[in-house]
Amino acid sequence: MLAQPKPHYTPETYLELERKAAYKSEYFKGEIFAMAGASRNHNRIKENLSIEIGSYLKGKRCQSFSSDMRLHIPSNSLYTYPDLVVVCGEPELLDSTFDTLLNPTVIIEVLSESTKDYDRGGKFMLYRNIPAFQEYILIDSEQIRLEAWYKPENGFWTLRKETDRIEDTLMIQTLDFTLPLRTIYDQTVGLLN
Repeated sequence: MLAQPKPHYTPETYLELERKAAYKSEYFKGEIFAMAGASRNHNRIKENLSIEIGSYLKGKRCQSFSSDMRLHIPSNSLYTYPDLVVVCGEPELLDSTFDTLLNPTVIIEVLSESTKDYDRGGKFMLYRNIPAFQEYILIDSEQIRLEAWYKPENGFWTLRKETDRIEDTLMIQTLDFTLPLRTIYDQTVGLLN
């Protein structure tokens, strides 16, 4: 039996389908990929970050968006849903539907078993094609672990912080904001003593 070729979708078809769908999917080079659900700890960490960062940014020139804001990278065709994005300055949006962002400054991904390799590797490489992108933060949902990457003016990405100590803090350099890891992991199950 011959394998059936995978369907190939245009970005326009993807957006039309995605805007009507009951669930979220990513798009890359003509293929659509359904997104898996997230664990309790994943959602708790994302909410903790959203509350703390969103509160800090009130009245400032930057704003945050949670995982329902789609991100598009025109140079490589990726449409995806980061866990949290921060835009400094005016958000650039794909079209008048206002649901697809083009210019994040900070991207935060909460890692799970099924996504951690992609988020650290291939997805990070795709994100690097965003001109406004300056800071990438990866937070593990299965253990206390954080990585913070930063792109200084020289354009070379640098691992600025890597820790597995709950007593440490996360400094989001672009925002001049420090957040204790204990706050990030608050109310998670099985991670705090």
